[in-house]
Amino acid sequence: MFDVVIRGGTLIDGTGTTGFSADLAIQGDTIVAIGNSIEAEAHESVDATDKVVAPGFIDLHSHADMSFFIDPDADSKITQGVTFEYVGNCGISFCAPLIGEAASDLNTRKAWYDTDWAPNWKSFSDFLDALEKTGSNINVATQVGHGTVRKAVMGMDTRAPDSGELKQMQALVAESLDAGALGFSTGLSMAPGYYSLAIEVFELVQMAAERNKLYSSHIRDSSTEGPGLFVATMEALEAGRRTGAKVQVSHLKANGPLRGRSSDLIEMIDKAQSDGIDAAADVYPYVSASGPMSGNVFPRWALEGGRDQALERLQDADLRAQIVNGLEEAFEKFSGPSKIAIANYAPDASLEGKQLPEIANQMNCTASEALARIYEGFDAQLVITGMAQQDVDLISAAPSVAIASDGSSLRSTGPLSAGKPHPRSYGTFPRFLKRVRETNLVSLEEAIRKMTTLPAERLQLSRRGRLAPGYFADITIFDPSEIEDIATFQEPHKYSKGIEDVFVNGSVVVRNRKVTGNRPGRVIRSYTD
Repeated sequence: MFDVVIRGGTLIDGTGTTGFSADLAIQGDTIVAIGNSIEAEAHESVDATDKVVAPGFIDLHSHADMSFFIDPDADSKITQGVTFEYVGNCGISFCAPLIGEAASDLNTRKAWYDTDWAPNWKSFSDFLDALEKTGSNINVATQVGHGTVRKAVMGMDTRAPDSGELKQMQALVAESLDAGALGFSTGLSMAPGYYSLAIEVFELVQMAAERNKLYSSHIRDSSTEGPGLFVATMEALEAGRRTGAKVQVSHLKANGPLRGRSSDLIEMIDKAQSDGIDAAADVYPYVSASGPMSGNVFPRWALEGGRDQALERLQDADLRAQIVNGLEEAFEKFSGPSKIAIANYAPDASLEGKQLPEIANQMNCTASEALARIYEGFDAQLVITGMAQQDVDLISAAPSVAIASDGSSLRSTGPLSAGKPHPRSYGTFPRFLKRVRETNLVSLEEAIRKMTTLPAERLQLSRRGRLAPGYFADITIFDPSEIEDIATFQEPHKYSKGIEDVFVNGSVVVRNRKVTGNRPGRVIRSYTD
């Protein structure tokens, strides 16, 4: 007798091949049979008639590092059909290692939420143990972040590391990878990653390459603010060329004056693959991005030494003028201050959801001065609109580009419901499937491949991302005619619709569109977990 048999659905197995009608049987945490009209009895039978049965979606770019410590029932991802999150992106593994100034990122993010939770560890190994003990409704794999490691060793210094500091960083990266992190990430457009030279990055990527683990990079520029989008992309690809590491270009996009150039980006990745570099990318299906002021608009030079020194500079009239001018220049790549809104601002929640010109009028000052004043209160989370839909579509359709959220597991009630975050935390995967339904951007089978086997292959997961006997029973059942995102920028804490049932490791976490409260998620420390 099987534990569960899912009957009558259209199985799309994640490989990109045409869907077919079949039943699927689960025993324990594993898929054990797929076939026409499985006759064996089961403790539970699920009717999937007129529904698609797919592998659980894998979110290759998440920032939910601490979500489950605050609320183990954070459910904005499982209600999208996501069964696996890969956290620690953009060089910010803010939960570990917590050494020296590295804890500052965690403290900032924790301040977004009304919570008394505090970590009781410093090492990456202890972080993973604590995450496992807390429990979750989703599988979680981690990366160690360059920015976090650099802060731990060098603080917010703008210089290159000396040989001893580089060895300390290499040791921390290696220790974290050996503890169970599945990759190494960089955030080179934000401090302190912005202060590093390419050779430093390559030396640290080597630690991942030696362990056959993924290197993912939020590259130095997505527009023309710094070295330029194409130079920044080439740097990431060069890391793969020099070290042999698998390279993942995070949330691929073309901002500001480079809108319309996405085909050139895709061509660069294709060319790198033809040269033998194991390169790919991911994208979120929105024209708006999100991130903290310090990582997106605040002049990088003004952040040297950390937030306290940045605040001191704002007290100096001449330096403040330079900072405000830098903020003004940042508007250019987004086509003006009207493209910027406040997502989360702990000191004054009334600003959340408002566009910058409205706030400037309220403060009776320029938009750039308003941003400076906002930063003085807190490193606000922003929503920034700077992309074109045609670029997002072209990138999304590219064969080597996975769909990923760049969001977190949140919840519509409790502490994780704070602010007006980017709606991608609630809507990324249904939004893409709706886009595919309405535009035929790619086939439904290809869309699902981009959310299942493609990210699983990037992480080299041997038993996830596909419907096949012997694979873990991470399964999403959805109505293809109805699936869509509901979350908006004004009302972001809205769950998507069309997801019928979701299984994680054989246990049901969504049943008949309702969250069950089960927490079968696992901390994934190896390719076979």
